[in-house]
Amino acid sequence: MTIYHLANRPTWDAAQASGAYHGSPDDQRDGFIHFSTAAQVAGSAAKHRAGQPDLLLLRVDADTLGDALRWERSGSGDVYPHLYAPLPTHVVRRVDALPLDDAGQHEFPALD
Repeated sequence: MTIYHLANRPTWDAAQASGAYHGSPDDQRDGFIHFSTAAQVAGSAAKHRAGQPDLLLLRVDADTLGDALRWERSGSGDVYPHLYAPLPTHVVRRVDALPLDDAGQHEFPALD
């Protein structure tokens, strides 16, 4: 199963140089890297990253993350994937830019 993470470009670029992504400031505060399913990711972007430029969509095969990936219920009752470890950059299958449309909403490519 493919899961998705929203990363800002400078943080992702730095992670590629080191080989490990440690997440956003929110991820670091929460103690895990937030991921979403295909059905959840656009809503997550609208709720938590609205209008943010230089946003990237990272695609990861959930099976590559092992026991550090946990599926946990959020306050809304939805179950989200959370990674309790740094994300090795080599397991990211694809990275897409998420440009903003005229209304300030992120434009998503087709999802797996």
